Amino acid sequence: MSDRRILRLTGADAKSFLQGLVTNNVDHLDSGLVYAALLTPQGKYLADFFLAADGDAVLLDVEASLTEGLMKRLNMYRLRADVQVEMTGLQVKRGTGAAPEGALMDPRHGDLGWRLYGAEGGDDGSDWDAIRVAHCIPESGVELGPESYILEAGFEALKGVDFRKGCYVGQEVTARMKHKTELRKGLRRVEVAGAAPVGTEITADGKVIGTLFTQSGGRGIAYLRFDRAKGEMQAGDARVAWQA
Repeated sequence: MSDRRILRLTGADAKSFLQGLVTNNVDHLDSGLVYAALLTPQGKYLADFFLAADGDAVLLDVEASLTEGLMKRLNMYRLRADVQVEMTGLQVKRGTGAAPEGALMDPRHGDLGWRLYGAEGGDDGSDWDAIRVAHCIPESGVELGPESYILEAGFEALKGVDFRKGCYVGQEVTARMKHKTELRKGLRRVEVAGAAPVGTEITADGKVIGTLFTQSGGRGIAYLRFDRAKGEMQAGDARVAWQA
């Protein structure tokens, strides 16, 4: 798990500061890990992360490549709030077997097991891609990028967004997508015969209708235009099929 960084937010306003920014309800920290995202004002993805209570402080577990940009964004929003954002030397260990003392369960899906924050990192060798594909769980830098909308990426099913918590950055666009429109595109699990590089375009009848991402065991995660993803599709040399 060397591709993760753990930030610590301290100060009297740390929790209320996060509550006004992120997609999920920070009040749920008392019950365990909270999975959430920070969005642009236009509702697009900037970063997803886990939040964990650390006494009066909050730990933020994020993909390493997103850390610098996320810290800049948090400090930009800080203004006069009593909150400090610092990098820690903590690491994350994860596994799917028996959870060690102090571990917290991954809130996205039970098959993703537990996460433990401390001096040592690593995992138990579980096939994480297979688990993600089985449950259509996106990952930063693969299925999730700057053009992603979290509802198209399945954040509601992953318990990554709370529609009752009140305002946060990008909330208006996200709420409108939830209540006033029907999603026409999004991530779905597909059957894959063959293999293709991550990011390969999916075509049907000579038209691009999506993108193929992580693959495992003859299945994959794809971003699809639902109205055109019918019958057999092609992704490079691989054949792709999805049933709505």
